[in-house]
Amino acid sequence: MLTITRHIPVMTVLVLAACALGGCSSVNEKLSAGMADYIPAWAGGLPADAPPRQGTPEYDAFMKERERKRLMPAAERGDDPKAAPAATSQTAPR
Repeated sequence: MLTITRHIPVMTVLVLAACALGGCSSVNEKLSAGMADYIPAWAGGLPADAPPRQGTPEYDAFMKERERKRLMPAAERGDDPKAAPAATSQTAPR
């Protein structure tokens, strides 16, 4: 009889712990989406050249500008790819 009465408090504690952890995960999901914007890049946050988040007015403007540049001829875009450095072979004097 003693083992049955001991199982009830243990099971109650385990159920409460599971419910608490389940609640934390839903709160952390919402917090992490907003807090990621405030973490510096050196600490693992978003880099400075990252596009804006989807669903914001800045994102819509970013996508319109991206589409406008996509439709332009390559010569007019102004974002020429960096020229590849010329491969030079240096020979050591003998």
